[in-house]
Amino acid sequence: MGLPQAKRPLVLIVEDEFLLRMNAVEMIKAAGFDAIEAANADEAIEILENRRDITVVFTDIQMPGSMDGLKLAQAVKGRWPPIKIVATSGHVNVNEVDLPDGGRFLPKPYSPHQITGVLRELIGV
Repeated sequence: MGLPQAKRPLVLIVEDEFLLRMNAVEMIKAAGFDAIEAANADEAIEILENRRDITVVFTDIQMPGSMDGLKLAQAVKGRWPPIKIVATSGHVNVNEVDLPDGGRFLPKPYSPHQITGVLRELIGV
């Protein structure tokens, strides 16, 4: 049995707050992307190890667990370099130098228009 493959660009949403995660999933799907979700970086790494079709990781920065969103972003770039990174937070401000090359920061609260714009810019659609 092969690995599942998304038909549209697939975004992995990593957010520990359930309602914010559900809201992000809805926005990203409405923008024309497929979405899967993880509640923390450990779950995200497990998903990434089992899927080869993830195009973007959209991660909160402040999360409980073994690593925060910035450390997750660095881990993803180290192990899966083609995957694009979008980091978000309502509490900390991040400069692009804090993210892997090509990573983007989107402050909370973000709008569907902002998410759509960043994802399309990164993926080139």
